[in-house]
Amino acid sequence: MNRKIKLLWDFRGEDAKETAKHHTIHLKEFAEAEKLPFSEIDIIEKNPMFSSAFIIVDESNMKIYRDALKPHRGEIAE
Repeated sequence: MNRKIKLLWDFRGEDAKETAKHHTIHLKEFAEAEKLPFSEIDIIEKNPMFSSAFIIVDESNMKIYRDALKPHRGEIAE
């Protein structure tokens, strides 16, 4: 079974949540344009000044996403 990897982009400041929401649009556009599968695209709001956009992908596709989109960090999705 292939592991799922969560790639994250962090945003800080008063507009962090809105910026993260906007970033999810570009993540979905990229996946659709490249015809790449993904499990989930969403945001995580840690606090009003820090939010992250994320995409969960199969480990087999992780390098394609990582190299093209330059996430700030990644982790194994649970």
